[in-house]
Amino acid sequence: MESLKDRTQELQDIMDEFAGAKKNASIFVKEAAEKGDIVIGSFCQYAPMEIINAGGMYNVLLCGFNYDPPIPLAETELPANLCPLIKSSYGNILGKTCPFAFYSDLIVGETTCDGKKKMYEMLSELKQMHVIHLPNIPDRERSLESWKEELIRFKEALEERFGVKITDEKLRESIHILNQERSQMAQLYELGKLDPPAATGLQMRSVLTAEYFMLDKKNKLEKTERMLNLMREQWETGKGPYKPDQHPLRILVSGAGIDGVVDKTLGVIEELGAAIVCYEGCCGIMNMRRPVDESPEADPMTAIADKYLEVPCAVMSPNTRRFEQLRSTLAEWKVDGVISITVHACTPFDVESKKIEDICAEEGVPFLHVRTDYSPGDEGQLRTRIEAFLEMLENNR
Repeated sequence: MESLKDRTQELQDIMDEFAGAKKNASIFVKEAAEKGDIVIGSFCQYAPMEIINAGGMYNVLLCGFNYDPPIPLAETELPANLCPLIKSSYGNILGKTCPFAFYSDLIVGETTCDGKKKMYEMLSELKQMHVIHLPNIPDRERSLESWKEELIRFKEALEERFGVKITDEKLRESIHILNQERSQMAQLYELGKLDPPAATGLQMRSVLTAEYFMLDKKNKLEKTERMLNLMREQWETGKGPYKPDQHPLRILVSGAGIDGVVDKTLGVIEELGAAIVCYEGCCGIMNMRRPVDESPEADPMTAIADKYLEVPCAVMSPNTRRFEQLRSTLAEWKVDGVISITVHACTPFDVESKKIEDICAEEGVPFLHVRTDYSPGDEGQLRTRIEAFLEMLENNR
């Protein structure tokens, strides 16, 4: 009979596999490209994975969260005061330091901000590009049909370029698989609702990031399901990441593009004893809970367009859905404090941080806003501010 020790080791092995997903994916993508499989590189959650996967193609997230060497290289062609995510993304392709971009047959971009749009013009001279133009208004009545037409153009471009046929049946199959992924990520967030949490914020982030690099969907779904079951079991037997009598401060992290600052922000929060119980934004819980409509009477392209129109990105205006979701998340996860992380020059999220602060004030939840980028040098300042904020929360308990 399998012992608790064996199951603990199995959980660690799965977490190690998630942590190494990006490295393993570089080998996977190389072998796939050499076999003649089609690889599509993307930057953002707005890339419609259902359409890409329905075409029998692999969709992989492109590198864009590291400082050296891509950002100094990118700054030889791009403005230094541009968003670090944009500079890192471009620099990795310019310097050929991103294997996923190197083996991509096509890169799909999305017009989430002006900086990205202009970067894509330059990127199109280095790689084959298809840019999806987003609506600015997240309103079904005013934007759904035009957004659906944009996604149809993308589907048709894939069909024409690669000689594939993306049928409604294939779209429905792809929708079902990706809905399972969303459901599992929602369940992962749900573990943060427990007191103490059954997963750390860093574990959540590792799994969320690995989602874009575990390209064998069947293996990913099986491993994630097993991981969730083991985490629940560990918590129920008092062997979770926190002792049963521990009640760490419960922190909600808000923001986008933060994978490039994990160590000096998320890592510091949990190193100082607090627990990141949930994330808010494009990859937040509400977005994971809402599946693409799988009902037989639903047109799959309309259903996909409808779902992606609801992504609560700060580029949408008015972005009331994000603020409504924030209020419900604060209450449901019993949040003690919110830390909003904004990367330099990310104007949409930086502007919306004021509204996030106002909502936190209305709900009686303390708020901290920090600005940073992917370069080294501000680790000490960030640690000092985060530590002071957590001490204030602890004193106010």
